[in-house]
Amino acid sequence: MKIADLKTIYIKSPKTEKLYAQFTNFELSHVHLKGVLGSVASFIINGLYRKIPLNQLIILEDKESAAYFFNDLEKIAGAEKVLFFPNSYRNPYQVEDVDNANILQRAEVLNAIAKKNSNKFIVTYAEAITEKVVTKKNLKKSTTKINVGEEISLDFLIELLAEYDFEREDFVVEPGQFSVRGGIIDVFSFANENPYRIEFFGDDVESIRSFDPVSQLSIKEHKKITIIPNVQTSFLEETRESFLSFLPKNTLVWIKEVALIAHKINNAFEKAIIA
Repeated sequence: MKIADLKTIYIKSPKTEKLYAQFTNFELSHVHLKGVLGSVASFIINGLYRKIPLNQLIILEDKESAAYFFNDLEKIAGAEKVLFFPNSYRNPYQVEDVDNANILQRAEVLNAIAKKNSNKFIVTYAEAITEKVVTKKNLKKSTTKINVGEEISLDFLIELLAEYDFEREDFVVEPGQFSVRGGIIDVFSFANENPYRIEFFGDDVESIRSFDPVSQLSIKEHKKITIIPNVQTSFLEETRESFLSFLPKNTLVWIKEVALIAHKINNAFEKAIIA
């Protein structure tokens, strides 16, 4: 039996219909599911999403479990709909030991939620959601939008990238870098998994495309893009807020092992206070 067949079975299942009815009862605060093993949870969550297309936050007990669930849900719901929200550091609360790949993923999630153009599945774990994020106001303030055909000074863009702590290099290989060659700027935003190549004709943006930093081959053309700096370190002195405050109020939240996750969150807050 194919995944598509299983998806249809779970979408049309009487149990999914019953769960849908429970969630549409606005007086109901929560639902407890029992006996959900293996990939069944992913099929149930995807089936419910088809009936209630809202943002869905799935909180697992640890990073390994979250990564496994993320891979599972990607195959069922589609990679474009599923996001992974990790913590920033290789070791919890070791600020000097950041992981750029994790920061990129966190920025991608914040950017996707802020756009509000489609609902997503967001898979995370206790350590990741206890780490506060940049405020919505500062995220918006630090987000640079560029459109094809827009008039913008090349020098202004270079100064802006430098102001946001992007490092000028000969070639971009990781987030937070940019390079300039004639009327072309390559920039690796913290909101996209691949860098952008922006070509200018005078002060007009002639074309934008994402490319592979290793092969230098183009991946996709874009009409508009957003460039975001490292929001995890750029606003260390600014007020931060809970990741949950980014989510719309009608977000569905799934939690596995509620007591265990609550215990881990409390421990994380205690460590943060001591640190």
